[in-house]
Amino acid sequence: MSDPQNDSKTAFISTPKAFNKPRHWCLLVVISSLFVTGLELLSAPAAFLLGPMLAAIILVVSDHPLTLHTLPFRLAQTVVGVMIASHLPLSTFADIAEQWQVYLFGTAMTILASGIVGVALTKSALLPGTTAIWGTSPGAAGVMTIMSESYGADMRLVAVMQYTRVAFCALAAMLTAGLLVEPEALPSSSTHWFVSNWHNFLVTLILVILALLAATKVRISGGFLLLPMFISFVLQSFNLIVIELPQSLLMLAFATMGWGIGFRFTPAVVRHALHVLPFILLSIFFLLLMNVLVAWVLVLWIDIDFLSAFLGTSPGGADSVAIIAANIPVDTGFVMTMQVSRFLLVMIVGPLLAKWLSTKLIR
Repeated sequence: MSDPQNDSKTAFISTPKAFNKPRHWCLLVVISSLFVTGLELLSAPAAFLLGPMLAAIILVVSDHPLTLHTLPFRLAQTVVGVMIASHLPLSTFADIAEQWQVYLFGTAMTILASGIVGVALTKSALLPGTTAIWGTSPGAAGVMTIMSESYGADMRLVAVMQYTRVAFCALAAMLTAGLLVEPEALPSSSTHWFVSNWHNFLVTLILVILALLAATKVRISGGFLLLPMFISFVLQSFNLIVIELPQSLLMLAFATMGWGIGFRFTPAVVRHALHVLPFILLSIFFLLLMNVLVAWVLVLWIDIDFLSAFLGTSPGGADSVAIIAANIPVDTGFVMTMQVSRFLLVMIVGPLLAKWLSTKLIR
């Protein structure tokens, strides 16, 4: 998951020389619209996330510099966090307590797979210092990128590895959903594009603003997604609010997040990583293969369908997975409970493990 808390610190990683020319933004909107239209025609889930993400990557890599201010990206994550809460069942925390072994297994396997890839790449000396350890660590991308420089890693390569993994995992989740879900099963007619209840919508907007301010003050990693999700879930559980988020607002939030991810792929960083890109992609494919294997184990272990298990154990960003899961018929409660559980545990164990491996491998 990308870490908005550190966006200001990683601005130089995203676009070191960005002019934000109006024609670049117009071009971005046009290309994003074309991608979204194409993905929608293919009945692809999360088209409004993946289309803008691909458009942003194409523009910045082709030397059309753009940046996204931290506020829109944080606001988009807050909206997505509230949206996730609207899909979570009341039994979420009870499910974690009842099936803690399942969630621990999924998280442990993700950390193990990432550790194996990181150690293998570090030992091969293909990447400088401990770059591979931090680049493959499945924590918040911004956190791992910032911390890596203090442990002998090349921050630019870490950024490429982290955000390439997020992008590829989102694409893999979309393709898997496209293969396993019939187009007729995708939500369409029940979706409301505009406000249907203005009272609930205004209350939801106030909640979004207050949650955004709270996340700004609390300053926890991933707080702009997790804090709004938790607050909304609690309020909804006590029937204090009814979340009203029209599809038009969600699509704008999805597109903003897609651009925010895509802008991190800059020409300088990509050129710097080009000679090791095959190995970076190979490490990502290994993680996705482990994702498939762990998903099958969960299918055999508990009463869950493969797509829900695959999305739940995806090593990409929880925010992008949430958007995809919200647009297809899966067990959204399981997916998000697994993702959030993994994120919280990885945020505790991931940096510590990366530090430990870094210290051991540079001796």
